[in-house]
Amino acid sequence: MRFQAAVLRSYADLFSVEDVALSAEPGPGEILVEIAGSGMCRTDLAVRRSAGRSPLPAVLGHEGSGVVVATGGDPGIALDVGDHVVLSFDSCGHCRSCRAAAPAYCDSFASLNLFGGREEEPPRLHDAAGKALAPRWFGQSSFAAYALVPARNAVRVDPALPLELLGPLGCGFLTGAGAVLNTFAARPGDTLVVLGTGAVGLAAVMAAAAAGLRTVAVDRHPERLDLAERFGATPLPAGPRGLPERIRRLTDGGAQYALDTTASAPLINDALQALRPTGTLGLVARLPTPLTLEPGTLDRGRGIRHICEGDAVPGLLIPRLTGLWQAGRFPFDQLIRTYPLADINEAERDCEAGRVVKPVLLPERREQ
Repeated sequence: MRFQAAVLRSYADLFSVEDVALSAEPGPGEILVEIAGSGMCRTDLAVRRSAGRSPLPAVLGHEGSGVVVATGGDPGIALDVGDHVVLSFDSCGHCRSCRAAAPAYCDSFASLNLFGGREEEPPRLHDAAGKALAPRWFGQSSFAAYALVPARNAVRVDPALPLELLGPLGCGFLTGAGAVLNTFAARPGDTLVVLGTGAVGLAAVMAAAAAGLRTVAVDRHPERLDLAERFGATPLPAGPRGLPERIRRLTDGGAQYALDTTASAPLINDALQALRPTGTLGLVARLPTPLTLEPGTLDRGRGIRHICEGDAVPGLLIPRLTGLWQAGRFPFDQLIRTYPLADINEAERDCEAGRVVKPVLLPERREQ
């Protein structure tokens, strides 16, 4: 089976849209999905800075959505040909974390998602010259017209939904919304400060509004703060000093929860200082350097923890988010700009420059 995919051949290269070949049919527990759209996430772009830890050449993409076109025939698969699905991260399904409904903390998360796939699998994708491409990225490699994925990654959705826009619900929007709804389990009237209003931060703002929280959004870009205000947050420009005091004034003495999406050590310290006693700070971005906390930031019961994939069970949270969207309470589609897959490099440039919150790539439909 041949189709187009965006291939990253080296850490410094642009993506190249090429014909690739899929050399396997779906096996037990697998499905083949025709991709309708795939979101571009900062984690995809971070591969360029991974210092050789991600094998290349590879097809990236891990926010895919599409239609099931084949299954592996496993009677345990609760999906049929023709189902509309959102693809999320991979997990083993049998370790202690997976059994405890915490698949984002799967014992095999790194090997299944970040470093190329399941070790026992031979290469499935090859380029036009027959060279093997790295195994599935986040169980997907969805910067392509088709993706062969574990059925465990896939969540069935209502076919009336705009399928090509749903992919980011599998990671970026899932992470921001899940931090509010799952990790913090915040209640109406609670206060939240969100630092950084990209895709994850704005998803958190939307989820907070849907849950009845009072939210302050911090960013240095006025246009992003305008978006946060549109979605229900009080905008607060990130200034050189005095941020904790300004947050405390806007949250009646301090926020109960804070979510940092920036990985900025000064902002993390500011957020901790702006918390109420027993308040919690969640971190979703990978820290590039050691984090030094200022004296007193963890006093009075304040806590800090890393949040992976919004502590979500995708099969539970994704339907909740689509239901909120249908009710007009989680307008994630307003953050999306679509691009043909052929324009993936333009989408990356716009994403890196902050000209778009969430690019979604649309593969070209063509006959096999």
